[in-house]
Amino acid sequence: MLKTRIITAVILLAVLLPVLFFNYFPAFAFVVTLFVGAAIWEGARLFGLGATAARVAGVLAAVLFVVLMYSAKPGAVTALYGVAALLWLIRYAPSLGLGLPPLKGAANWSMAITFSFAIFACFFAIVGLYLQSPLYLLSVMVLVWIADIGAYFSGKAFGKRKLAPTISPGKSWEGAIGGGVAVLVIASLSILLAHDTAPWLQDTFAYKLQARFGWALTLLALLVVVAASVIGDLFESQLKRRAAIKDSSNLLPGHGGVLDRIDALIPVLPLAALIGAWL
Repeated sequence: MLKTRIITAVILLAVLLPVLFFNYFPAFAFVVTLFVGAAIWEGARLFGLGATAARVAGVLAAVLFVVLMYSAKPGAVTALYGVAALLWLIRYAPSLGLGLPPLKGAANWSMAITFSFAIFACFFAIVGLYLQSPLYLLSVMVLVWIADIGAYFSGKAFGKRKLAPTISPGKSWEGAIGGGVAVLVIASLSILLAHDTAPWLQDTFAYKLQARFGWALTLLALLVVVAASVIGDLFESQLKRRAAIKDSSNLLPGHGGVLDRIDALIPVLPLAALIGAWL
């Protein structure tokens, strides 16, 4: 399993890093569109659609994404980010305590539609952040990865109190706090280094936050980003538990599916893009 994970990760990096940094938007848009279709297909399966219907949903979503990507007005896209952030606040985060609706029924299909909307917002944010700069996009994603890695090691070392035992028994409050601390420390170091030692870091999300809002609001915003990443992770775990499946798909051998890789990014990227609109 570890060998498979490593091979898949190396292949993904070999494809994604050149696409990200060669500054050729059509190639970037093509890859993003493939991921949109895969994510919607996986999401459809998690909400109980049959195999054929889920595939059709994925294809239609990819086509719709391309159309909207080239036609949507900037103001409409910013509104999309705001609505997605609101959905996470009033619909998905509360479900972690209240539970999900039954797998069949109107409430389930309503959530399926809104969650598809949230996935679209995530990928629109990927495009928007990329257009600002590839480094800017990567700097937001790195915050989520740091939070995840910090949570893993903190949880292993200190984890005692379960964060959501009925959803993801392996996660702990100590791990979540450790992930938050890791993000604050590394982001703060990157901001300090950007002033003199590494000026290229001035094009990162954390640096621009601090330059615009100061230290207090920057640290608060970073904690909100960490909290959003945890909620995204737990929400997808809840969907998989309800559907009685381990991974959202097997598209990425050793890693599961696309949603398994981006679950924590789905709420974070639109939020970061919304904040970026104020920067």
